[in-house]
Amino acid sequence: MDIFAKCFEFETAKEAIKQGFYPYFIPLNENEGTEVLYQGKRLIMCGSNNYLGLTTHPKVKEAAKAAVDRFGTSCTGSRFLNGTLAMHEQLESELADWVGMDAALIFSTGMQTNLGTISALVGRDDIVILDKDDHASIVDGARLGYGKIERYRHNDVEHFQRVLESLPEQAGKLVVMDGLFSMEGDLADLPHLVPIARKYGARIMVDDAHGMGVLGKGRGTVAHWGMTDQIDVVMSTFSKSFASRGGFIAGQRDVVHYIKHHARSLIFSASIPASNAASALAALQVMREEPERIERVNEIGRRMRAGYQSLGFDIGKSETPVVPIIIGDDMKTFLFWKSLFENGVFVNPVISPAVAPGHQLIRTSYMATHTDDQLDRVLEVFGRVGKELGII
Repeated sequence: MDIFAKCFEFETAKEAIKQGFYPYFIPLNENEGTEVLYQGKRLIMCGSNNYLGLTTHPKVKEAAKAAVDRFGTSCTGSRFLNGTLAMHEQLESELADWVGMDAALIFSTGMQTNLGTISALVGRDDIVILDKDDHASIVDGARLGYGKIERYRHNDVEHFQRVLESLPEQAGKLVVMDGLFSMEGDLADLPHLVPIARKYGARIMVDDAHGMGVLGKGRGTVAHWGMTDQIDVVMSTFSKSFASRGGFIAGQRDVVHYIKHHARSLIFSASIPASNAASALAALQVMREEPERIERVNEIGRRMRAGYQSLGFDIGKSETPVVPIIIGDDMKTFLFWKSLFENGVFVNPVISPAVAPGHQLIRTSYMATHTDDQLDRVLEVFGRVGKELGII
């Protein structure tokens, strides 16, 4: 049997490309934040995670340029060996302070952050407990660990308790959940889940990739709920509100120190370049100095949720600037995406297994820098195309 046979037989994406419904790997010619250029046509970007619009902020851009001039383009080594800069440690210190933890640790990507952290913490006799809607990086991190994986229905407090009740009392337990769930824009029910986890001796890790910079005055979902002192590990990325590349975890100093010496994705990966660290530092400074950006992106989230609902769209339980339009069918989702794209609106189609069957959706997300005219245009296009396709 040729191990490549599955490659030669994989026709799904090729067929979608032939039919003009392939929505992935779209090569953009320009990316100016709220608008992008594709083959000479401008589209309003409603599919980015650039929540605060900081990728084009002058301070962030200048910080990156200055770092390249001083340090070059790469650290050419891992954090463990020659790839740690004083700037990395400065960023870790400021991030720990920002999220109210003792210490922080930077990884090269958000994916690597979860892979390294979870697999380092979960040993052979331990159990990791996941929300069924957790991000793929959390699931893969759990798989890399040597422990057992248990899952509970999304935000289902009663099921969560039953799962924990069934686990051996002597086992080490780590609960890992998204803070802001990236597909449907709803929040983890920390006020009800955390006390149950504590009751059964479980530690808690919150992946706040999408909540950081958006909720809790920028400090994330945990701060939003006022529960910083009840969470053990906070994780986030630089590729969303921080307008850069990389990821970090924050927690008790001894826990961070252990992960630093056991996370294989940290030890065996090159560190982020100085330009990425400088960009994240500058973005953090902007969050402190311009809180109106955080207020603006949440105001936009409220406006768009209300706008879509008034048009008759199903937006699920979103309560953030991540607003899904639930379609419930693969082909209708792709048709809707294609029509929106052709009418100048860039969004993301999401089908199973990324979401449950029957819950296929168009994922929209917003930036603090979107203008009111752009938002009006997006709602007009959604309403018109939605009616043409019989979705509303």
